Amino acid sequence: MARPPKPDLPLRDGVGASAVFCPPGPWATVLAFLAERLPRVADWPERLARGDVVDEAGHAVDTGYRPNRRVFYWRYLEAETVVPFEERIVFQDEHLLVADKPHFLPVTPSGLYARQTLMARLRHSTGLADLIPVHRLDRETAGLVVFCVRPGERDAYHQLFRDRAVAKVYEAIARFSDGPWPRVVRHRLEEPDGEKFLQMQVVDGEPNAETRIDLVEALPGELARYELRPRTGARHQLRAQMNALGLPIVGDRVYPVLQPHENPPRFDAPLQLVAREIGFTDPITGELRRFSRGLSSGSATIAPP
Repeated sequence: MARPPKPDLPLRDGVGASAVFCPPGPWATVLAFLAERLPRVADWPERLARGDVVDEAGHAVDTGYRPNRRVFYWRYLEAETVVPFEERIVFQDEHLLVADKPHFLPVTPSGLYARQTLMARLRHSTGLADLIPVHRLDRETAGLVVFCVRPGERDAYHQLFRDRAVAKVYEAIARFSDGPWPRVVRHRLEEPDGEKFLQMQVVDGEPNAETRIDLVEALPGELARYELRPRTGARHQLRAQMNALGLPIVGDRVYPVLQPHENPPRFDAPLQLVAREIGFTDPITGELRRFSRGLSSGSATIAPP
């Protein structure tokens, strides 16, 4: 079944309206339904009183419950941690926006983050309500993230990543090793059960994670800068593979030892992993796109097909 069209509701601090479908049921009021369906939101009475729960036309909903309709609200967190670093737009046209994401900033809203996300910040600063990322970076990782501007073109850009038709280059700082370099590492990574579910585990079997790793330069303190070129896109791939080589990335709070979650995080100790470059043939325009966070003259190259 096709998803109903999105109503033209305004952004609030870059956050789009979230929809809740009202099924047939025993609820006498909208408040009773929302309190049961989304119990983690403690201030439904206040939101309803302010008119912050609306119908598809943007009108405040009445108190009586009516099934088979959608109601809308905006995610808001009373104590959301402010990430004290700024994103930077490195490229923008009518199809794409490419941003340089700082460490600690999530790409999309989830959990403890709503407005303090790259998507919300960019929607707020550009006014592009339909802006959506076509891939992800971990919250702890900094670097380039590609956003699609037009809703009708999203699937084409998503398909690039599903087809592994995107060249990505990362940089990481870890303990120095004399190699041999470069080398291609292949592992099978799987999500475990239990307390360490956040850590991807290297297991026996057909490899599903492949990365070319090269030594860029030795650094003081027995550290080194490495270039990582992933050829697959497994969860935590670079962090898990570097750890499997005995070279966990500096600042990693997941590998090799899973550390307790901190809120707010330690902003003075970022994960030393950066998405430096990304390139692909644009499925809409046919142009060769190359973006780099290291260039000062626009950080983008576009060539004819």
